[in-house]
Amino acid sequence: MGALGWQAILSMLAEVSEKAKGDPIIQFSVFADNKVGRLNELVQRLGADDVHIIAISQLDTTECTIMRVIVDYPEEARALLRKHAYSFTETEVIAVQLNTEADLKFVTAALVEAEINIHYIYSFLMRPRNKTAVAISLEDNDLARCVLRSRQLSVLDQGDIAR
Repeated sequence: MGALGWQAILSMLAEVSEKAKGDPIIQFSVFADNKVGRLNELVQRLGADDVHIIAISQLDTTECTIMRVIVDYPEEARALLRKHAYSFTETEVIAVQLNTEADLKFVTAALVEAEINIHYIYSFLMRPRNKTAVAISLEDNDLARCVLRSRQLSVLDQGDIAR
């Protein structure tokens, strides 16, 4: 099914999706020099103010590090990052609950069929609802939400991961 077919599905599910839509999952991409201890510093600062990292991914280059984190309380994390003068950006990502590791193939197949490009994907540290979950950066989050929900896959919102 091409993108046009998925656009029709998107239209049909738009009303249902809006009712089911909670606060989106926010990912913070924190930029730092590639030096020993930068990740530990970030983890310690967030933890000291009771902000818990729910999912994390780190990308190193020779000159800098990008620490991608999803936390339980983004407002508090945002304030802490600003207070400690971190350079960061915020991005909405999709989080999908998986009942087993085999469900990942259903997620990727649904996205391929809808012609939605996956930029990157990483797993959660904690397990919302005692299930595994993955965070996915996509080119079209709204369409992806509708497509994944139409396949009976559980798309999480910020309320699902808050403690």
